[in-house]
Amino acid sequence: MEIRTVGVVGLGNMGLGMASSLARAGFAVEGHDINPARQGAAEAAGIRFRAGLAGLLGAADALVFSLPYARDVEAVVTAAGGLLERRDRKVVVIDTSTSDPGTSRRLAARLAEAGHGLLDAPVSGGPSGAVAGTLTMMIGGSEADLDLARPVLAAMSGTVVHVGPSGAGNIAKLVNNMLVAAHLVTTGEALRLAEAAGLPAEAVLPVVNAATGRSAVSEAMVPRWVLPGSFDSGFSAGLMRKDVGLAIALAEEAGCSLPLSAAAARIWAEARGRIADTDDFTRMADFRVPPAG
Repeated sequence: MEIRTVGVVGLGNMGLGMASSLARAGFAVEGHDINPARQGAAEAAGIRFRAGLAGLLGAADALVFSLPYARDVEAVVTAAGGLLERRDRKVVVIDTSTSDPGTSRRLAARLAEAGHGLLDAPVSGGPSGAVAGTLTMMIGGSEADLDLARPVLAAMSGTVVHVGPSGAGNIAKLVNNMLVAAHLVTTGEALRLAEAAGLPAEAVLPVVNAATGRSAVSEAMVPRWVLPGSFDSGFSAGLMRKDVGLAIALAEEAGCSLPLSAAAARIWAEARGRIADTDDFTRMADFRVPPAG
């Protein structure tokens, strides 16, 4: 079934970038956001802004969600007069939100009963990757739904990895973000140690990045957002705290002991006094600010 019109629900830092990439790829893109102030930016990018959600859910051939929480995703999927009541064609929902696998599996089953599909498709690459259409997408869901959605995925991404059935994409993203959360803590501490011992962070960082201590945090985030003090990656500390909490909850559900990750989660929680939820998440690697306590 050909996909001509794509509806994007959530036009924040990531959603607007993905919608823009879809419009450049030739799709007719309709967007909705609970914040009406997003209308101007959407229309400037060639996106038809719909103030009401029902019209978008009823018109789209495929849907892309970019929402903060699993409860938001569930509210859109189950909206009265929305997707669960459509019978004119199969619609695949591409949920790029970082959610919990249990919710994704449950919603996928409900959508399947109505003749639709859901891919849990969290992304990596940030707002710049969303605008450029170069995101990495980790996909959970059926092969049939993936094949139907491939033209949409191709317009938003540089890399698509189908990691398994429904929920698998969320698991992969939570594993990834748990590592990022820990790397931000340890990289900040390592640079703080270098400075305290008399070696500037700028001097030790090239060594770390040429050796085995490197990570995406040391190679990309610290040079781009921490050293200059801009802290404007576009991803909030609050969202990282949410993802860390989901990862720890998943570990508890799986009966998996993660002592170092649990310690990192505690550090993220306890840092709320100096790193607000609205702050950029790269502030966790700011070696110039001593940790609380």
